[in-house]
Amino acid sequence: MSNRFTKASLLTGTVMAGAMLATPAYAQDEAAAEESELIVVTGSRIAQRNVETAAPIAVVQDEEFKLSGTVNVENVVNTLPQVVPGFTSNSNNPGTGTATLNLRGLGSTRTMVLVNGRRWMFYDTAQIVDLNTIPSFLLDSVDVVTGGASAVYGSDALSGVVNFRLKDVEGVELGGQYSLTQEGDGARYNLFGAIGTSFDDGRGSATVYAEYYNRQEIFQGDRAFSNFALGGEGPGNGGLTQRQFGSSTLPNGVIRYFGNGVRTGTDFAANRAVVFDTPGNFRPRAGDTYNYAPVNYLQIPQERYLIGGYADYEFSDGHEFYTEVSFVNNRVAGELAATPVTGTFNVNLATIQPFISAADFAQLVQLDATETGTGASAPGNGQLSLFLQRRTVESGSRNTLDERNAFRVLGGVRGGITDWLNYDAYYMYARTRNSNIQRGNISRSAFQRGLDGTDPAINIFGPNTLTQAMVDQISILAQNSDISTLEVANAALSGFLGDIGGGDIGFALGAEYRRVASQFIPDTALASGDVIGFNAGDPTEGSYSVKELFAELNVPLIETDSGLRLEVTGAGRYSDYSLDAVGGVWTYAGGVEFSPIPDITLRGQYQRAVRAPNVGELFGGQSIGFPGATDPCSRAAAAAPGTLRNLCLANGVPAASLGTAGIQLNAQIPAFFGGNPNLQEETSDSWTAGIVLQPSFIPGLQITADYFDIKIDDAITTISLQQSFELCFDQVQDATSVVCAPFFANGPIRNAGGQIVEAFAPALGGQNVATLSTSGVDLQVVYSTSLPFSLLTDTGEQTLNLSFLGTWTESNAFEAFPGADILECAGQFGANCGEPNASYKWTTRASFVDGPLTTSIRWRHLSAVDDDDPDTDYAALNGSERIPAYDLIDLTFSYDVNEQVTVAFGVNNLFDTLPQAPEFANGGIVVSNPNNGTRLGDNQEQANTYPSTYDVLGRDFFASVNFKF
Repeated sequence: MSNRFTKASLLTGTVMAGAMLATPAYAQDEAAAEESELIVVTGSRIAQRNVETAAPIAVVQDEEFKLSGTVNVENVVNTLPQVVPGFTSNSNNPGTGTATLNLRGLGSTRTMVLVNGRRWMFYDTAQIVDLNTIPSFLLDSVDVVTGGASAVYGSDALSGVVNFRLKDVEGVELGGQYSLTQEGDGARYNLFGAIGTSFDDGRGSATVYAEYYNRQEIFQGDRAFSNFALGGEGPGNGGLTQRQFGSSTLPNGVIRYFGNGVRTGTDFAANRAVVFDTPGNFRPRAGDTYNYAPVNYLQIPQERYLIGGYADYEFSDGHEFYTEVSFVNNRVAGELAATPVTGTFNVNLATIQPFISAADFAQLVQLDATETGTGASAPGNGQLSLFLQRRTVESGSRNTLDERNAFRVLGGVRGGITDWLNYDAYYMYARTRNSNIQRGNISRSAFQRGLDGTDPAINIFGPNTLTQAMVDQISILAQNSDISTLEVANAALSGFLGDIGGGDIGFALGAEYRRVASQFIPDTALASGDVIGFNAGDPTEGSYSVKELFAELNVPLIETDSGLRLEVTGAGRYSDYSLDAVGGVWTYAGGVEFSPIPDITLRGQYQRAVRAPNVGELFGGQSIGFPGATDPCSRAAAAAPGTLRNLCLANGVPAASLGTAGIQLNAQIPAFFGGNPNLQEETSDSWTAGIVLQPSFIPGLQITADYFDIKIDDAITTISLQQSFELCFDQVQDATSVVCAPFFANGPIRNAGGQIVEAFAPALGGQNVATLSTSGVDLQVVYSTSLPFSLLTDTGEQTLNLSFLGTWTESNAFEAFPGADILECAGQFGANCGEPNASYKWTTRASFVDGPLTTSIRWRHLSAVDDDDPDTDYAALNGSERIPAYDLIDLTFSYDVNEQVTVAFGVNNLFDTLPQAPEFANGGIVVSNPNNGTRLGDNQEQANTYPSTYDVLGRDFFASVNFKF
């Protein structure tokens, strides 16, 4: 038999997600090869003729990207019902300038992202993929596989796998798109081009591509729903009510005095706080707030350059070299209101006297003269310790620019060894470097020196009082960078064994080596915490590697002419990590498919998966903090005989001091926070069971329904010092356990007297103590039929294509540590659950194809969600804490001018539906019953809503053109 591959089979093995495998070689003519084409489906590494698998796969075709008018991958992916949106183009604060994918709401770190079946590049110490790096115009389809897939792909696939398949281009493809909101802002446009060709009599082929994308900003002040921060504080109208919310740190300055000087007769008497209406003159503060919302981005600007290519060449009969190359330059900005400087500062009265009116300065002198403390609080020493609040609007808004340069290169060889055995080996290297520049920051130390007389005085006592020289004196430019690398070396054999009744037994086996490395490099100002404006950052650097062996088996047991089919699958992987706390781990999977007749397929699968801790979780830089907590060894119970007493003795508490308050001198206990090198792997168990219906009596209809149940144990989470105490000393009570490591495994944490002091502070990082779980049903329906009328064809018919992709989330639960209250997030949103997790979510589309014209309507639906905090009331519909059901309708027209040119026009959010949040009901008024013991709060991510979930652009138009030659 010949070992020569057809070009189609070679390409299928690469592009259709066959990361490790080439298709087997059979002696057959070209037509037969095409008819019995072998493909590799997402979730398996075995080439097979049957596209059905035991693992449930939801498929989104490239048509969805074209008709939705999307340019960035995130815009379609986040409409998938299996996805809870991560960071998006509307994530300004919080946000990282990236677009991330969070499958099943179990976290972006637990979602594996593949491109053409292989790992893609990640961008930070959390090892998360930025979807901005994937060329959307080249997408052929997106496969979403439910459940753990570590046995097939390795670490990280706990919630599932999302595989982006890129298409091959034949000839030249050029195009572009322009989008604009109804308000005339937020312009987005892209230009792209690709050239694909074959050479050397068809032995080789290559595709190269390039894309430019630009997105303009929209500010929260540009929309009525986000122009003011809404929330609630303070009594009014018989209850707690607030139409607008804001920051207590004002541009005109606030002084709060917490000393013990005599306040009688001063403006500090009422509530210890004063505010400046005019320079140098203060009055008692009375609920003054600053509206920070308008100057925040609602849509963050972005500019992206993307180039790349892939090629293959058959250098010998049946043996081929292949390569992939991509490079992305991505620049994304963020913008916040001017820096709010807050904190306690030592103020030299003589230094600030020129800036304060005589009458008001006399009040400060009175406070100083009547104090009874020491140091800055000593009486009459000309100094005051004041809590100051000043928003430095004179320095301009805080803004940050992230510029990421990422590249990925891959080279491999594949071919046939015999007519039933094939090989595939490749090496991949990817590197991402991010440069982050922050402007608008204030130096805390320089601010202090401008108040205590060390440096020239700064005038913060009134609106617009800071001169340019003062601004320059206290401003600081901060920057940091991230560098992340991924290396993969893989070699695999695949093929077919004998037929035991249902067809050839397919197998795959191989080995893989991976190395991940990442570092976060802040400048000195950020690392020291001297920066006010953006969060301080601690240096992080680390790496680890893993060596793996894997195998997979596909056994068709029965296949008859009547359509009866029974097939079982199995997969296993052994991974040996360089991390001592992880070491060697097994992952495995087993599945079954049964078709009693061709119209019906039943399928089920079990998978055990793992996720090794990422670089940030392991090696995050440490910094000391002083959280409030109760030392368990200071409680009376520690003195009584028992396990708690023994633990405290082993922890270094003298027997005579057990159970006494003397071993805890302060309510706040020093503790280091950062990475935890003792973290172990997370594990998940996934069960899926489903049915595929393709009724022969309804041609063109396919229905798939799958139940999923995923549980993740030993999930990594960061818990408080108090929770750590309780978990170790009260619940687990084992000094050798991982939860007790902060107190026992890292050296002494107490001095000779038993006190926890700064020099011996425990190191707290993530711990393997949480449990996450989710369950529900995915439903996908695809139907195509002909309609007996047409306007643009001679046949008198047009085609109707219907698609429905929906998910019912039965449960989405989180247990922070053993014994903690279980938080149920299905159908919930809020401070604990975060982004709304609708119980019912679907995307459905109806497309009418009338010759060259396609008219398409999309319906996106989210069911209502409730606030996860029962102690907070909002004036939503009927007084409930609920975001109502949300529906968006999109309309698109696409027209084939000829075989080479296609134009499209569309409107997303056709009816200009506002984004949703509890505060938007009842005219934006938030009301809470003052007699029910509840508190009032604002509960949204940003811009008074969840902008990654609910559309914030409003009615949005796009037009595109595509040329193919």
